Amino acid sequence: MEEEKKFSVLDRIKSFKYAFNGLRLFFANDHNGRVHLFAAIAAIALSFYLKLSNLEWIAILSVIAAVMVAEIINSAIEKLADVIYPDYHPKIKVVKDLAAAAVLIAAFLAIAVGAIVFIPKLLLRL
Repeated sequence: MEEEKKFSVLDRIKSFKYAFNGLRLFFANDHNGRVHLFAAIAAIALSFYLKLSNLEWIAILSVIAAVMVAEIINSAIEKLADVIYPDYHPKIKVVKDLAAAAVLIAAFLAIAVGAIVFIPKLLLRL
């Protein structure tokens, strides 16, 4: 039977190091990651400009996180699939398409939330 590892603060700190390295790799190597980062920065800048309420900030930051999480998972699935089967395979294509669909749904949600939050405030400024 495997011995249970004791809790280690050092191991928890190392896990953060790996996670931050994953973010660095994602933004450095993934074109879509950089596109989403640019969109997130623009949305955050617009949020400051329009002086959003706390609930509006929660909505905007939540959809930004949802898109980023979906894109990171999509990227990880694509890279893993390419290692498992580098050539074209119809079942691998289905897996990649499903992961991309998750990003698309998150992006549509972000657009809808952004429209609901930003459009009325922008129209008031015209």
